[in-house]
Amino acid sequence: MNRNDQEFIVQKIRTQYTEKESTELDELKALDAKVKRPANGFAYIFGSISAIIMGAGMSLVMTDIGATVGISNPMVPGIVIGVAGMVMAILNYPIYKRILSARRKKYAEKIIALSDKLMAKEK
Repeated sequence: MNRNDQEFIVQKIRTQYTEKESTELDELKALDAKVKRPANGFAYIFGSISAIIMGAGMSLVMTDIGATVGISNPMVPGIVIGVAGMVMAILNYPIYKRILSARRKKYAEKIIALSDKLMAKEK
């Protein structure tokens, strides 16, 4: 390993232990994440739950799990459960967009003001 590589590694490790000063760009990134995080979290969780529900309905229809559980005719409950999961999956995106839109409206003034301030500094 040559001298430049060693200095680079030392500097990289050193920056991990020094305090970083918070800049306005960091604040803008944090605000943007604050807007998107709840909508993304909801979409991931709700989408996963809906996929599991849809899969459970499909499993009732396509396998012998219904007989094992004690359901004599698992076709009807399987279809109902599967369709409920599909409806949830279909509704996931519109709900996500609504949450994201509401959050954007809530933080729009702060983000616009901060981004204008940053863009004015560049000029």
